[in-house]
Amino acid sequence: MKTKNALMWAVVVSGLTACGLDIPKEVQTSFETMTIEKQDITVPLKFSAKMKGKTDVTISPQVSGQLMKIAVTEGQLVKKGQLLFVIDQRDAQLELEAAQANLQAALAAENSAKLEYESNKNLYDKGIVSKYMLDNAENSYKQAQATVAQQRASVNRYKVNLGYCTISAPVEGLIGEIPVRAGDQVSPGTKLTIVSGNTNMDAEFSVTEALIEESVTAGVTREDKAKFLSALPDVTFLMKNGTEYKHKGRITSLTGVVDAATGSLGAKATFPNPDGQLFSGIQGTVVMPLDEKDVIVVPQVAVVKLLDKQQVYLVKADSTATAIEVTTEDIGNGKDFIITSGLKVGDKIVTVGANNVTEGQKVLFPAEPKKK
Repeated sequence: MKTKNALMWAVVVSGLTACGLDIPKEVQTSFETMTIEKQDITVPLKFSAKMKGKTDVTISPQVSGQLMKIAVTEGQLVKKGQLLFVIDQRDAQLELEAAQANLQAALAAENSAKLEYESNKNLYDKGIVSKYMLDNAENSYKQAQATVAQQRASVNRYKVNLGYCTISAPVEGLIGEIPVRAGDQVSPGTKLTIVSGNTNMDAEFSVTEALIEESVTAGVTREDKAKFLSALPDVTFLMKNGTEYKHKGRITSLTGVVDAATGSLGAKATFPNPDGQLFSGIQGTVVMPLDEKDVIVVPQVAVVKLLDKQQVYLVKADSTATAIEVTTEDIGNGKDFIITSGLKVGDKIVTVGANNVTEGQKVLFPAEPKKK
């Protein structure tokens, strides 16, 4: 049966040839390859960040009492010194009036003690009263003076407490959430709101200790750290939807203590906010460009992942492929890797189609000669 089929196929082929038809030939196609060379690139380092006003201030009362008035609304822009809240002032006013009355009484007592002392001193000089009576009168006068000082301090304290009943904005900025309502009983520690000074905003994020190793070496001076920060490039801020904020920022702060749990340091990048587009609490990504010199860059499609290993297919002189293990660093652009070990300048590797290559497979073929 096989012989019969082969004979029939031969007849068909002979017939097609006789008709002048060309039979398609199997053409081996080459894989795409690249020759390794070094280059300079800019790697966008990305860090998750949260925005905070550079002068965010939590507003809390200094005295206890009933909240009588809320003079602002959430999201309102306020100026420094603008009225925010009013706490019931009646108790503080009464305390101040009582302290002022006590001060007047103390002043009167001081004046009487002074007259008594001066009279006894005059009589003592004339030899009419004893030294004991003079000393006693002097002590009474000094005690009266001390009482006056105490009462003056009380008056000042109650004046301050009365002033605490009126709460004003310590900085210019936006009013945050107001979790209280007029009529609520408040006390020191009760959070009334946050005033977010939004002229400049800080993006707070963490960086690895290894990344900024030079700046945290033991014994580094404040001047050295300032120079390190000033030498860093401008950074950008990406919103959660991927939109890039139009103003560049600068890294302005690095904490001096490494977090033992994460091995990272806290950092801040300050961004100008002239149009008020940034708000405290929004999250996004700080992107810092890092220049890499003389590195090997390959497309990600050239790297084949096998369990916990990564490999590329090296093209040998006979055009066959052999797998070699490499280590990589993600550039962050979604299409390239930096090769940190495994390849050298001049090596040729398979790029597109690397996932379909097998060990020892021929991957380069000479081009078919063109018909004249």
